[in-house]
Amino acid sequence: MENHTAIQTVADKLRTETATLHTQLEELPISKAIISPDISIGRYGTYLSLMHDVVKDTEDNIMPVISDIIADLGIRKKTHLIQDDLKYLNRPANDAKYPISTGETFTPAFALGIYYVVEGSSLGGRVILKNIKPALKLDENGGARYFAGYGATTGSTWRNFIMMMEAYASETNSAEEIVAGANYAFGAIKKHLEENSVQ
Repeated sequence: MENHTAIQTVADKLRTETATLHTQLEELPISKAIISPDISIGRYGTYLSLMHDVVKDTEDNIMPVISDIIADLGIRKKTHLIQDDLKYLNRPANDAKYPISTGETFTPAFALGIYYVVEGSSLGGRVILKNIKPALKLDENGGARYFAGYGATTGSTWRNFIMMMEAYASETNSAEEIVAGANYAFGAIKKHLEENSVQ
């Protein structure tokens, strides 16, 4: 019972204390465009390219830091899915920038907070997919593999991550550092999208 209470407290803390930056990210023109029925292939491709940077950076530089905490990172890799989507759109993936790591060294707890944000985007991806399918005629079989996420298991895969993250937070008393990492990630992703998307 104590663990359950701790898990809920950490989850609530993350949702509450990252809410402002999360909302600011969602309010960016490129973020609004991706869920608009009027989304164009060009804007969609831009968004995918920017997310390629974020996801590849996470897999190259954040996942190794938390590999002892999150047991199933192997199934969570998605860079190849974005690359497949970009190839389908005849839009080559650029050499990835590293908008999150920027050469920093992160503690496991801080890195876990960063990963919480990037992995959480899988839930939003399912919402985006519902827009992309009718708007651009793309789906998990072509052009929208990344946003399909884990398909029908997206919810359970997310819950498994949350359980592992929060168990670590409880064991190490690192909730504050995880929240700091999450806020850092929201800010870094917002900056990357803001500075590199054509308005």
